Amino acid sequence: MKWFVLMSVAIAVTAASVIKDPSEGYQDGDRYLMFPGDGDNILHLVDTLEPVDEAFIQDYARDPNNNGYWLYTRENPHTAQLLLDGNINSVMVSNFDLRKDTVFLAHGWNGDGGNDMNRHLTEAFLQSGDVNVIVLHWTRLANRNYITAKKGIAAVGRGLGHFIRWLNQGFGLSLDKVHLVGFSLGGHLMGNAGRELGGQVRRITALDPAGPLWGSDSNRIASTDAQYVEVIHTNTALLGYSSPCGHSDHYPNGGSRMPGCWINSCSHSRAWEYMVATIKYDHLLANECATQRDASRGRCSGPAQSMGNADVNKQQSGIFRVDTGRSYPY
Repeated sequence: MKWFVLMSVAIAVTAASVIKDPSEGYQDGDRYLMFPGDGDNILHLVDTLEPVDEAFIQDYARDPNNNGYWLYTRENPHTAQLLLDGNINSVMVSNFDLRKDTVFLAHGWNGDGGNDMNRHLTEAFLQSGDVNVIVLHWTRLANRNYITAKKGIAAVGRGLGHFIRWLNQGFGLSLDKVHLVGFSLGGHLMGNAGRELGGQVRRITALDPAGPLWGSDSNRIASTDAQYVEVIHTNTALLGYSSPCGHSDHYPNGGSRMPGCWINSCSHSRAWEYMVATIKYDHLLANECATQRDASRGRCSGPAQSMGNADVNKQQSGIFRVDTGRSYPY
């Protein structure tokens, strides 16, 4: 028994020495980090040296239909119609309408197509306009360990890009009518989908794209991934990517700790919650800032521009800050 107690103490001391307090933030080179599951707000311990399941990624990426493409329209706002890459009939019998703008949504790590983010964003987009909403359900890969899910982002993004190209070439879907919206890992995923299409989709909105392990990763979201890329940063201190990486980068409340939040996972999720609110009300006007440092310190007095919203033809450039309220609609 004494040996067991001594071993337990030793393990605890060792763990304490290598796992930093999550509030300290993750730095490249750290072995451990804490990251929330998409939708559960539970911090999970991630070992950055955990092996990547390359075989699973290759098997998953081999068939684009390992992703689910769930269509929602005003004719079927609550019950999805399943579209299949390469299956013409699945599109022909659905409510998909080429004349309308099409919004694609992507969840993050440990998420799924039916989570709160997708449900609320789908409702908001359909309330705002008569559009097609296609939810990307990539949960089989998203629910692997964080290292494997992250490594598979580029492949899943290319699969989505392949699907959109099929709709474009086979049915005439205009890339000028496409808006890609992704949260956390899903933000980088949408960047890869846009990249697969030569940066020709009209708009990408990345909602607090994941930060850990993305600092020097060439597969991260970039301004060249679409005609217009907007990034909303809400947890630059720990979970989200901190540096500007779009045509416009919004840092509400400075980009780190959101009003009404006491934990980082809450601030991380605020990105999609702000997006929902702005789709419905388009009320969060952000002032342009000279630098990211000015955004973090609240020293922004440039022209005001809308953060978020549903306008697929939106176009702006720069760094912006808006101060929000503590509760919906912020």
